[in-house]
Formats: sequence, C-alpha cells, structure tokens
Amino acid sequence: MKVFFYVQHLLGIGHLKRAATLARALRAAGFEVTLASGGAPVPGIEVHQLPPVSSADFKQLLDEHGKPVDDAWKEKRTAALLDAWRRSAADALIVELFPFGRRQMRFELLPLLQEAKKVSGPFSPKRGQGPLVVCSVRDILQPNPAREDEALERFERYFDRLLVHGDPRVAPFERSFANAGRLAGKLFYTGYVVDEIAAAGDAGSGEVLVSCGGGATGGKLLEAAIAARPLTRLRDRPWRILAGINAAEARTRDGVIVERSRDDFALRLANCLVSVSQAGYNTVMETLQAGARAVLVPFAAGKEAEQTIRAALLAERGLVHVVEENALAPATLAAAIDRALIAPRPAAHAIDLGGARRTAQLLREWLK
Repeated sequence: MKVFFYVQHLLGIGHLKRAATLARALRAAGFEVTLASGGAPVPGIEVHQLPPVSSADFKQLLDEHGKPVDDAWKEKRTAALLDAWRRSAADALIVELFPFGRRQMRFELLPLLQEAKKVSGPFSPKRGQGPLVVCSVRDILQPNPAREDEALERFERYFDRLLVHGDPRVAPFERSFANAGRLAGKLFYTGYVVDEIAAAGDAGSGEVLVSCGGGATGGKLLEAAIAARPLTRLRDRPWRILAGINAAEARTRDGVIVERSRDDFALRLANCLVSVSQAGYNTVMETLQAGARAVLVPFAAGKEAEQTIRAALLAERGLVHVVEENALAPATLAAAIDRALIAPRPAAHAIDLGGARRTAQLLREWLK
C-alpha cells in the first residue's frame, strides 16, 4: 500500500520531524511512503523535496533566497506537487495540518485535494474508488474561532478521516477547536507521536540539558538559562545547551557546553538531572518518554497559544513545571529548575505515546 504524505514547516522543524517519525512507522508496517516536504531541507530526514519556502510571521512566504514568492513561483510549486502526487500512485493521501492550519499553502493544497477527489467521491475500500484522504494534526491547534467554519467546510468536502496525534485524557481536541463535535465519526485519536529511545548508556548523566528544538525562536531561553545557572542548586554541574540548527550563536561560560544538536538527545534526556526547553510537541513528548524532570518555557510570541496550552495541561497533571515566557528571567527560571530537581520524575505511561504505531494500524484497517 502506498501513502503520499504532505508536510510544510515554515519556522521551526517540528512539523517535519513528526511527519518523518510517522513515515518511518508506516514503512515499518509495510507501507511505501512518499514524504513530500515544502520547507527548508533538514539534514538526516529523507524527503521528496519541493521548492522550499519559509515564513517568519506565518503570513508572508519567502523562497529559498529569502525573497517573497510571487504567482509564478506558486504555479511552479503547485505543478511540482501535483506531478509528485501523480507519480506516487498512492492509495492514501495524508495532509499535515490543513485545513485546520497552513492556509498560506491553500494555493497548492486545494488543487492537490481536487486532483485526489476527482477520481471518486468519498472514500470506499473498493478497488478503483480513489485514494483515502486523511488530515493529520497535532494534539493542539492554534485557536482561531473565526476560521473554524471554513476549516470544517473544507474538511467535509475533501477529507475522509482526521488523525489527532494526542491523548484525549490530556488534550481533547475541543480544547483548541470548539466545533470538534461536528467531526464525530471521522475523528480518531492516535496517542502522541514520538520515536522510541534506541540507544543505551549513561551519556548526559549528571547534566542539566537545555534545548529549543530547531532554535529559530529559542534565543531568549538559552540566554536566560546560561544566566540562571549560578543561581541554582546545580551551579556546579555541567550544563549542556543545544542551540538548534537554526539558532544564532549563544554566549558560553565556564561549565556550559554549547552545541547545535546531538544524535543522542533522547538518551541524554533520560539521564539528565533536569531538562529545560520550550513546549513544542516533539521535544515535550521526547521529554516525557524519557521520564525527565522538566521545566517548560512555552513560546508565546505573536499571539501563539499552542505551546502555552500544552504546557498548562501537562502541568495540571503534575508532569512538568512551567515558566511563562513573559515571566522568563534568570531568577524565575532558576527557581523552577530547583523545584523540578526535588520533584519526582513523571510516572511511566502517564500519557499515551503510541501514536506512530497506532497511525499505521488505523491506515491499514481503513485501506483493507
């Protein structure tokens, strides 16, 4: 069975990282997967690369040279996407986030969906009835009540199923999408998507681990963490700063190691004394799977609410400690780190982390 999976990351790399985890799980389950990415290339993730586009404000799209895209660029990119879709001859089309987000990409996604749906009407498992069309979303959307009716209309027109990669005990979909009840019968929770910890050893033991995903929005957190170190009980321990592939250079001090990234990040999470990070989906799920004591500083610039909601819901369950971005300072961060240090580690299996495997199971059931 063949799957065509569309994903577009604009600022950070979280969307692509989650899609890549899902693609690996699908391949392990016997699917042939084309992962089509429209964002900047990320080393180590194999994709069918579309002409890359990014956006610092989620409004204006910039090409690979940092210039605003025009209609000719959009036409070229749409043609490349449709060509890749046709050549894939896929049994299922998975579109990440749209129509619940990524309105910036509707210039190419509406033609893609129309192309998929003209083969037939709503999905039928009978041979020759066209592809299954699925929307894949994270646990929490960026709330936008004014756009909900538009999203629902497009979902009902083009999509057969909705996969929510979360645990409804933690974050029911209606927490960030008020009209979730109108999706009854088509909405399926998978659990959270995270790679399993493959390595073993004591790497990172006794360290404080500070990270911010790809690093595009984490500069303030990294500087605050470096300044917080002498104020904590862990001032004599090594602190490892993972600045991310997109970060500007961070200042270093004695006892602080600054690196871009680590291939053994998950293992170091499992062994660290305390993890300090933003509250992006992938980092938080890796942190919880590792059972690490964690301090989250959710990204909240530009009215972004997704990370704030996620951090609050997890804090309510006693799984993390939170410092709001508008309260971030060396002293407040140091106090939260000290609180996390003396708290128990998160309980194993506190939330469902089997989303990658469950996604493959659901697709296989539907395509049968």
